[in-house]
This record gives sequence, C-alpha cells and structure tokens, in this order.
Amino acid sequence: MKLKQARERAGLTQEELATRSNRSIAMIQSIEAGRRNGSTATLIALANALNTTPNVLLYGFDITNSTNLKEVTK
Repeated sequence: MKLKQARERAGLTQEELATRSNRSIAMIQSIEAGRRNGSTATLIALANALNTTPNVLLYGFDITNSTNLKEVTK
C-alpha cells in the first residue's frame, strides 16, 4: 500500500490521518511499515481522509479510467 506517500503528499502526520480516518495511530503505523494490510473498510476510510481513491493507495496511480492511467507523483 502506498499510504505513507499519499499521507506525506497530503501534508498530514500519522496522528492527523488516524483522527481523520477514525483509525488508531498503531494501525496507520502498521500499514505504513507493511506489517498489516487493513480491511476494505479501512482502505476506504483512509482514501476518504486523504481525499484520494483506493486505487491510488493500492497502486500509486488512479486506474478508475483504464484508458487514461495517471501516475501520482510527489
């Protein structure tokens, strides 16, 4: 999951993302460190909190329109 990159791009700390997504800081840290994947509900909550799509968090780019792949850059 590309969570850390998306969080940093949004200018949020782990604590701020945890608050916005109603998830624990430990969950955010575990996902960013690759120790946990998180559920579908967590993925959606994180995407909403970061104002992005789940695809960006999973793949690093938005594939919602497969004819126009847009890579997300810093």
